[in-house]
Amino acid sequence: MSLPTEPIGSIPRPAELIAAMKERSAGAISDSAFHEVAQGAVRDTIRRFEETGSPVITDGEQTKSSFVTYPLEGLSNLASDGIVVPFEDGHTRQLPRLTAGPFRYGKRAEGYVAAAKLLTGLPVKQAVISASALSLLYPQAGIPGYSRDAFLKDLVDEAELDIRRAFAAGAESVQIDFTEGRLSLKLDPSGGLLESFVALNNQVLDRFSPEERVRIGVHTCPGGDHDATHSAGVDYAGLLPALFRLQAGRFFVRPASERDPTRVLGMIRDHLRPDQMVFVGVIDPIHRAIETPVEVRDRVLAAARYLPVSQLGTTDDCGFSPFADDTSTSRDIAFAKIRSRVEGAALAAQELGC
Repeated sequence: MSLPTEPIGSIPRPAELIAAMKERSAGAISDSAFHEVAQGAVRDTIRRFEETGSPVITDGEQTKSSFVTYPLEGLSNLASDGIVVPFEDGHTRQLPRLTAGPFRYGKRAEGYVAAAKLLTGLPVKQAVISASALSLLYPQAGIPGYSRDAFLKDLVDEAELDIRRAFAAGAESVQIDFTEGRLSLKLDPSGGLLESFVALNNQVLDRFSPEERVRIGVHTCPGGDHDATHSAGVDYAGLLPALFRLQAGRFFVRPASERDPTRVLGMIRDHLRPDQMVFVGVIDPIHRAIETPVEVRDRVLAAARYLPVSQLGTTDDCGFSPFADDTSTSRDIAFAKIRSRVEGAALAAQELGC
């Protein structure tokens, strides 16, 4: 038995790719020129991932506009004045608003998998956005001729298809990004919104067999953008019982950046089911200091005091750049942290007899 270690997904984009994305939005670059820049960024990202020794890699989400908005690319039934997500440093991100039905994805994750598989022989993990996050696109005032129930039915169908096609394209595993889970408790401390999110995501997960769900994971964190979070002040105790009711086989949870990591580990122990694996974060993607492999080893060993080693893996607390324009962390620092995670997990595995 080995001790699994995996990235969350996103890696900071190189400056030339960010510039090309802006030019594409302004119509100032050809599709072929943009593709050349984007392909170079993906190729470099995969090469550097391989050099870290990571047994599982991603494409770094290099060509996604963001972890949440990639399915919306190319859609014409959206307005820009959707829900605003405030971050704790004062900056905000705003989601689009759906203006008409039916709802369909404009882009699917399968394309990212296919492009990555051409460049590596390593297992490729693919992140997809949750149905619950995209449910926030539907306006409170409703849409004439397109009910919320009709929208949610379409949304569940689309979310299922995104996962299935990612697997069909060759993804080793699929990770559902659920950062809005903790945010929901900030928006609705009663927990009602969180419960509705869990129920909606389970509608998607229930369409997969137990064997398929072993390869489907859920990632949760309090957001990470420009060195700030949107909900780190929300107590994990409100989220974790609901999180582990999701019908997934793998969970990616942030303790390294928490004020009291051991308390988080204790809560995970109390709610983790025997048929679930948990990948605990041992790297803080926001803090610029690069963890040493020994520091990572010690975090893994601390987790092993609370959690069965047979159900334990390691990861980063969050992606390094979930939004394309976030350059608060450099690519060099991100890959150095990943290398430390890989090496530290190997040290821990030796001590644990894995």
